[in-house]
Amino acid sequence: MEADGFLAELPVLAFQAVLLFARLGAAVMLLPGLGEQEVPATIRLGLGLGLVLLLMPALAPGLPAAPDDVGTATRLIVIEVVIGLWLGGLARLVTIAMAMAGQAVALLLGLAQALVPDPELGGQGTATGRLFSLAAVVVVLGTGLYALPLRALTESYAVLPVGEPFPAGAGAEAMAAAAAESFALALRLAAPFVLAAVVINVALGLLTRIAPQVQVYFLAVPGQVLAGVALLALVMPALLGAFEEAARGAFMNLPGLR
Repeated sequence: MEADGFLAELPVLAFQAVLLFARLGAAVMLLPGLGEQEVPATIRLGLGLGLVLLLMPALAPGLPAAPDDVGTATRLIVIEVVIGLWLGGLARLVTIAMAMAGQAVALLLGLAQALVPDPELGGQGTATGRLFSLAAVVVVLGTGLYALPLRALTESYAVLPVGEPFPAGAGAEAMAAAAAESFALALRLAAPFVLAAVVINVALGLLTRIAPQVQVYFLAVPGQVLAGVALLALVMPALLGAFEEAARGAFMNLPGLR
């Protein structure tokens, strides 16, 4: 009888596992540190399946049974995928701030022509942008911040139960606010280099007026690069500390944790 009962419940369990994987798997593909493009897709897939196995016993009682029609089942799965992508995207925007700051730093240092493949922003990116992106991953993984989005993802089932419609309006507002905060964080991180660029350009302008015979261009390019690299080495520890604090605050504001 126990075997017969298990076989009878197997379709329900399978559908519930699919619902869990739709949200968890979609989020894992975007979570900072865990969903990086450098991480093989098979590992990310395995992490999503592992989360399903881990959370299934606790979340199964609150999951709906398999519906009778395909349309309802498809609608439930699509909603769960959207919620997962939404939660993962909210967390991902924090690390994108580091990539944007790196791009701005490259422009200010005169290194915008040194391009490397950048999976974070897509296509070709600057070397400093890639450096900042990898530094963000190291901070997230090295400090254990990756656990906060995972916890938020788990707690999201209490805030956004399976089967309930996705609040598109509130979700769009949260995404817009997170994007604005990400852009503001990128500007704060790049602020020392903006100030340095202004000082250097004003100094070069004064030098041009004082000594017109000096070939300012041949002095400006290597001098700007050297000064920028020295400033980067000087302020990088503080930048990483500021990013860690901002990322922790952003992760704590994810739905399910606040």
